[in-house]
Amino acid sequence: MAELSRRVVLAGVCTGCAVAVTACSGYGPGRGSPPAPAAGGTEPPPGATPPAGPGTPPGRPPLASTGDIPVGGGTVFAAQDVVVTQPVAGEFRAFGATCTHQGCAVAEVADGTINCPCHGSRYAVADGSVVGGPAPQPLPERAITVDGDAILLG
Repeated sequence: MAELSRRVVLAGVCTGCAVAVTACSGYGPGRGSPPAPAAGGTEPPPGATPPAGPGTPPGRPPLASTGDIPVGGGTVFAAQDVVVTQPVAGEFRAFGATCTHQGCAVAEVADGTINCPCHGSRYAVADGSVVGGPAPQPLPERAITVDGDAILLG
């Protein structure tokens, strides 16, 4: 039987360690970049903004069109943590989309209320006030601007 040198054994062990460490590394903060998406994917890169429409200030893409928000109802924009409502024709309001009860995201606007699916809190589309459930406070108002038919945050 051939005698293995100490250097050969250590080199073999260290190579195994490098493979194990590399195999166990993951993605995330300080861990490298995830693989690039396949060409032709529909997801925009993180931080990308959709193109602005005519008359929209540069760098400030529209959140929605006024026609996207039903009269007497609203639409939840989960990615922006905002819900936009139109209590009466031509009047648009915006509120934070996080329930004030335990921090769940509100999920829908129906029958004149903004509804949280977690514990049943309901808020008025007109002013974000609590109309039912365990929520202790109204939804905080968010600033929006209506420019023509574009609704912009801020």
